[in-house]
Amino acid sequence: MMSNGRRCHATTLLLLTLILPFFTFAQQQPEKKKKKFIKEVYFSWGYNKEWYTHSTIHVSQPGLGNNYDFVHVRAHDHPGWDEGLFSKALSIPQYNYRLGFLLDEERGWGFEINFDHTKYIFADQNVRIKGILYNHPVDSTIAFNQANGFYYYLNNGANFLLFNVTKRWHLLHTYNEKVKVDLLGKFGVGPVIPHTQNSLFGQKNHEGFQLGGWNTGTEASLRATFFRYVYLEYSNKLDYARYSGLNLYEGKAHQAFGTYEMILSLGIVIPTTSKK
Repeated sequence: MMSNGRRCHATTLLLLTLILPFFTFAQQQPEKKKKKFIKEVYFSWGYNKEWYTHSTIHVSQPGLGNNYDFVHVRAHDHPGWDEGLFSKALSIPQYNYRLGFLLDEERGWGFEINFDHTKYIFADQNVRIKGILYNHPVDSTIAFNQANGFYYYLNNGANFLLFNVTKRWHLLHTYNEKVKVDLLGKFGVGPVIPHTQNSLFGQKNHEGFQLGGWNTGTEASLRATFFRYVYLEYSNKLDYARYSGLNLYEGKAHQAFGTYEMILSLGIVIPTTSKK
């Protein structure tokens, strides 16, 4: 009969005979290359011009007995360099930036963080005021200007922040691909981060930045890329923003308006995959 020691030795040899081929097979298998989730990263900085729809601004100041509307007001932007190109610091005019990620190179899908520093100026016009003013009904027209104690600015920004889904279509390129042209479509939603600065009937607010509502926008862009890493992008954008809880003297305001933007940006591309 086989002793216990010989049985253990035989069992060990049998196990090694069965297991070793699996180790050998595993060592012979080539390592699979990990696919990178992000195919490309890009960043751009540019400047914009806006046109706004008319808007009704609702004012609520319970402590003052006020609950009224400025009806159908007009507003305009303030580009900042209309007084002279490069006459102000780069961050003072109406600027925008984009941080984007190309996720599916074949189908052109991606994601983008999209910020527009836009300025909204409501001033210097006759405007209808309707509602309750100092606990009395009112429906009249006032001269809304600074000399009369009135101004209403989102002048350090109406500030649209969007988280966009993007789609890219390749249009054309040179034979060596040193120049290529793409069309991009973008759609997203996000918060607005306005800077409120206003005076109503000579009563000024404590100006500052705040989270003030939400916006949604869609954008179409034409991008020309040079030598793979630098691009120039021209965009047309439509945005709809709803502002609420905007700071006033002893009260709040809310309003909604649409925006049409033209944007010109200069960007850089950081590929995360090598081209064969």
